[in-house]
Amino acid sequence: MKKLIALLLALAMVLSLAACGASEPAATEAPAADAPAAEAPAAPEIKVGIAAPDVTHGWVAGVAYYAEKYCKDNGLEYKVHTSADAAEMQAGLQDLVAWGATVIVSFPQWAGMETAMQEIIDMGIPVVNFDVDVACEGIYKVTGDNYDMGYQSAKYIVEKAGEAAHIAVLDVPSSGSVCELRKQGFYDYLNEIGYDQSNIQEFQLESFARDDGLKNAADILEKMPQVDAFYSMDDETSIGTIQAMNDAGRTEIKAITGGGGCQEYFNIIASDEGKAIGAASALYSPAMIQDAIKVAIKLMNGEEAEPVIVIPTTIVNADNVADHLDPSNNVY
Repeated sequence: MKKLIALLLALAMVLSLAACGASEPAATEAPAADAPAAEAPAAPEIKVGIAAPDVTHGWVAGVAYYAEKYCKDNGLEYKVHTSADAAEMQAGLQDLVAWGATVIVSFPQWAGMETAMQEIIDMGIPVVNFDVDVACEGIYKVTGDNYDMGYQSAKYIVEKAGEAAHIAVLDVPSSGSVCELRKQGFYDYLNEIGYDQSNIQEFQLESFARDDGLKNAADILEKMPQVDAFYSMDDETSIGTIQAMNDAGRTEIKAITGGGGCQEYFNIIASDEGKAIGAASALYSPAMIQDAIKVAIKLMNGEEAEPVIVIPTTIVNADNVADHLDPSNNVY
């Protein structure tokens, strides 16, 4: 019996030692708590400073309208500063910087803006010029194509008025490169096709205002017994010219052009009267200011942008004017 008990005790010890020597299952590590996701960098604050001239012409009013419309529609914080001359605009640019503008969209109408704008660019604030060249390093520009406006207008007039038409050219020398380029494009097309220019006469206006168009067109119609077309370079000039045509009872005109993007003129183009006289406009819309703001925002977001963006010309006539009507725009 003693031997049996001893044997059982020995067996129990062996089993106990085996159990102690068995490798224990590795402790299951609790999964590490998910690390907090890295916070996305905050979107840069965007405050759009817009420097523009005082409204002296409907087109300039249109620029302000479309600039504010774009900012409001897209929830952008913005401030518009208007100026009567270069000194006021220089001070206005400083005010916009003090306000906290993170991008500047400028529409200067005077020489001497280089230093003020270069200082802003050197501060790291992107500057996008609208319509006008300013010789600064690192500046961006959005513009229409004045040369192509003249080129496309000439094509339109030739199509409507035919060979050797009697054309009155309404020039505005005070506009500088604007009319120079539009006239250059106009005559380049005529030269390309060998057009007989013997019946083309130029007349100088003081401005693009409709009153100047009315007054000068009335004089032209008295001097020229036949007028087949008016090469007007601005929509408001064209409105005044059409009034002079109506006052004089002249119905032989086959084409009149314009330039800009004036809603009042677009409505004339769409009317029976506009269709009868072949009214059209080489679109140089003030809405292009919105493209300048888009470029400014791209730069603010660290994206790349072309240093110069030229928006091609569209001829607006009775066929497509409905695409350009904006009933909510009672400014220009």
